[in-house]
Amino acid sequence: MDFLPIIIAAGLGLIFGSFFNVCIYRIPRDLSVVSPPSHCPNCGRTLPFWLNVPLLTYLFLRGRCFFCHQPIALQYPLVEAFTGLLFGAATLRFGLSPSLAGALLLISLLVPIIFIDLEHQIIPDRFSLTGIVLGLAGAWWWVPMPWWESLLGALLGWFSLWLVATGYYYATGRDGMGGGDLKLLAMLGAFLGYKALLPIILLSSLSGAVIGLGLVFWKGKDGRYAIPFGPFLAAGGLLYLFYGPQVVELYWELMLPS
Repeated sequence: MDFLPIIIAAGLGLIFGSFFNVCIYRIPRDLSVVSPPSHCPNCGRTLPFWLNVPLLTYLFLRGRCFFCHQPIALQYPLVEAFTGLLFGAATLRFGLSPSLAGALLLISLLVPIIFIDLEHQIIPDRFSLTGIVLGLAGAWWWVPMPWWESLLGALLGWFSLWLVATGYYYATGRDGMGGGDLKLLAMLGAFLGYKALLPIILLSSLSGAVIGLGLVFWKGKDGRYAIPFGPFLAAGGLLYLFYGPQVVELYWELMLPS
């Protein structure tokens, strides 16, 4: 096995992860991702290129700004390492193929979505709507699948969560799911097809329930907190991207045991 493409992809993932950090911080604040250049959020000093090396700079400076010595948020190296890991894993999984292009594009949309939704509980349309268009335009090439499976995936992805959100509102009088979640599942359906929707919903619901119960035990049953569903949908989409056939097989084994 040739590991050079995997290593190169992981290195590119670190670089892309550094840019995703810019997007995660600036886009929810309606700031430009181009100007001003990267700078310390505490002292405002512009970071020269040698202080902006993904992951290595954080480790070298022991998590502190070179100028003001204030702590640097752990999110920065976490996003870079996470993206590098996913890029490398995608190259290992799909090889140098059209499917790899689609996988890297989907990962590049999902990583910022996860961290923005965790912090701000929003999913910017520039990610989800752009992702829907890109998924519809190219999924036939990198999956591959008929164009109508991508279109049906986008439509059913949006409509299925709309039914859940509407039913929850009429049952409780409260909004339980934002429009961003609907567009996110539509984006995943556009990329992965309608057959991926049920496994993604099941995976995200299961993981969300586990995390929710964990928070109840940690904070107590009277604790009030909101858990964004977007990161769980994104995680379900990533799991299906890498292990789609295995996920479907496991689901049917659990539903129809022999």
